[in-house]
Amino acid sequence: MSDLVETIKGAAAAGRLVFGLIAATALFFISFSLVELILDGNVEHLFIAACAVVCAGLFEIPRFRLGALRFRSPVIALPILVVLALEPALAPRVAMGLVCLGVLLVVAFTARRIEVAVYAAGLAGVGGVAFLATLALLHAVGSSEPVVAAGGAIAYIVTVIVLEALRRRFSGAPPQPTTEHAYSAVRLVLVAGGYAVSCALIAMWTHPFFDLRTDTLAVAVTLVPLSVAAMGTVLIQRGTAMRRRLAGVVAGVIDLNTTNHFTKTGGQITPITLSPVNPTADLATVLLRAVHDTIGVESASIRHEPAGRGEIDVPVAITALGGQYLVARRDVMDFPFTNDDRRALAALAHTADVVFSARESIGGLTIRANTDPLTGLPNYGAFQDALANINDHRDYSEALAVLFIDLDDFKRMNDRYGHQSGDEILSELGRRLSGVVRPYDVVARVGGDEFVVILTRLSSLAEAKLLAERIMEATGEPLAVGGSSINPILSIGLAYSAHRETDVNQLLRDADRSMLAIKKSRRRGGPANESSINISGHRSSQMNDIVARAIDEDLLELAFQPIVSLVTGQIWAFEALVRYTDPELGPLSPPSLVEKAKSLGRLDALTRQVAVKAMAAAADFRLIEPRIVCMTINVEAGQILPQRVGSFVEDLAERYPGISLCLELNERSVARVSTAVRAQADHLRDIGIMIALDDYGSQDSSVDALVRMPMDILKIDKSLVDDLDDVRQREVLTALQGFGDNLEYSMIVEGVENEAMAAHLSSLGIRSAQGFHYGVPRSFEKTLARLEEFGAAAVLPVRAVSGLSL
Repeated sequence: MSDLVETIKGAAAAGRLVFGLIAATALFFISFSLVELILDGNVEHLFIAACAVVCAGLFEIPRFRLGALRFRSPVIALPILVVLALEPALAPRVAMGLVCLGVLLVVAFTARRIEVAVYAAGLAGVGGVAFLATLALLHAVGSSEPVVAAGGAIAYIVTVIVLEALRRRFSGAPPQPTTEHAYSAVRLVLVAGGYAVSCALIAMWTHPFFDLRTDTLAVAVTLVPLSVAAMGTVLIQRGTAMRRRLAGVVAGVIDLNTTNHFTKTGGQITPITLSPVNPTADLATVLLRAVHDTIGVESASIRHEPAGRGEIDVPVAITALGGQYLVARRDVMDFPFTNDDRRALAALAHTADVVFSARESIGGLTIRANTDPLTGLPNYGAFQDALANINDHRDYSEALAVLFIDLDDFKRMNDRYGHQSGDEILSELGRRLSGVVRPYDVVARVGGDEFVVILTRLSSLAEAKLLAERIMEATGEPLAVGGSSINPILSIGLAYSAHRETDVNQLLRDADRSMLAIKKSRRRGGPANESSINISGHRSSQMNDIVARAIDEDLLELAFQPIVSLVTGQIWAFEALVRYTDPELGPLSPPSLVEKAKSLGRLDALTRQVAVKAMAAAADFRLIEPRIVCMTINVEAGQILPQRVGSFVEDLAERYPGISLCLELNERSVARVSTAVRAQADHLRDIGIMIALDDYGSQDSSVDALVRMPMDILKIDKSLVDDLDDVRQREVLTALQGFGDNLEYSMIVEGVENEAMAAHLSSLGIRSAQGFHYGVPRSFEKTLARLEEFGAAAVLPVRAVSGLSL
């Protein structure tokens, strides 16, 4: 019900009659009580009556919600408790009138609406009729006082709930979409049961005082605790509301600063009303959702009309959101709005205004910085960003082409027709280019009379050429300039890229050179009166194709380097290292192979192949030497997420229960890890997959990495052990070993090249090592041969080293 007075005026005669009866009930009880007290003339009873009015008012302030939907489920107050407290001194009808008076005064003060106060008092009065009738009925059948009081309480609650449900049903308020019910069976049972028990306890408390000489004490010992309890409930509810309001404002400010702009539909923005179900993430709905969460409302809206009665509003400067006012509404019988609610609403509206204004300013600056002012097309900087972004995010097999377009003799046109006409020619050319390309292609102006087009989602060079010819035909149509008609002559250079580029700027340079070749040909007597297209000889680099083919056809090979125990002198693990030898180019550098795979979007595929081959090799090694219990592979931190290789390595590890799979994360990739990556690392460790931090001690290392990433193994880079005679290096290793003991991770020192280094490390308490002293990385066959001949021995005889070299 948005406004009770208007609702009553617009209601049918039956509705007006019901409201009249409810109001008359309250006025009857109040009048009857006051007349009885005045005629009685008992000063003590007048004092008791005054205290009862205060206590009833206090019990009207805290309200208990009957459903789980905050500010959308009905509420109920329990002032009728005062009737039982007054029973030793005043007749129930008199006490009922005092309750109605207390409710009337409190609601009139808090809601500032006399019609709502009259309705609230009448609601208590009608419920009181049911209460008193039930008391009389149960007394007549001889029920005990606690049972009588509990029965009256249930009758009161049922009556009030029914009346409120009917009012909300026929008040004409717009229904709010929700997937939950307005009433909760659990809450109904708790409220009704708790109220009934409270009434029974009050009845048991007051009746023993009936025999006292004065009934003032009997009432006082009940009213005082009840008033204290009511005040305590009020303070608790207000404290809870204050905390919710503060948390809501903070969360709302954060959400508003991170949300997107408002959404337009058909070019128009209509007033938006908040629905807590599936709110969208534009500025308007985030603002309305923040209002709902912060101050608690039945509905919130942005509209042109200010607040009506029972609503609060604040002005908003963002008229594009659909209105001039941010309006919050609650049901008239719910908690009334406070000044704190108004201040919170104003804070949220002001934040939305600031966010919108800032984004509009930034957005405008960004657009101007990236747009050619004459044609409205992207400029050279925006074009470069677009080209890099398209190249980086296309599939490896998805082709693109760059067209470099130059308008011939533009300087002569400027001189002949004037600069204004020249601007019109360029603007028209830009419009024609934008009109002929596909929606997902890009057109930009990159110079005075030069344009570029990025053709995307291509499948062949023939398709790119066909589109270029269509563009040349559309843009070469005659132009009306200064009363004359001219035929634009275009030189178009086309560079086609079949695969993702590692240097996309080379594609642009090749397109430019192809265009310049046409102009050079014209100067040498070539066709000068027609537009031409020249196709560049650009092809994706040979290295791209080689690496892509090696991964796609599963041609990668592995080399294995032992990891040994300095305590036992035995090999306990191997590190798998990727290798590939091209038939024409020979062996590829492993770092360049990995970087090329990353640039081609194939790093995860490479890692999966390495992991499969490494674990299969480990199983073969273990058949020969059971002391081989671990296989390590190199990955980047972000790769361990489930959607990349995380789920894959989980399944792989399950297939080899006797072998521990260890993922070595290079420290550069750990420099910026998300919460999701850290959580996934913990999950993998929980299921038995080990995490190692590789290359610690290199140039990018930091102490922060030791505590940022969950790990089982810390691998020390060889740069940290290149001079173990230096006391500082030894102290650092000792400290790191101490960290490892305290943080429960093992430490492996890489780069051990001779027996002296191994002895130094043993004396420092280092327990595991890796390096050329124990063996260079060898192929699967060479590693298998080593294990068959020498077992898990960490150091090979000198005679055997050359024979087993890769």
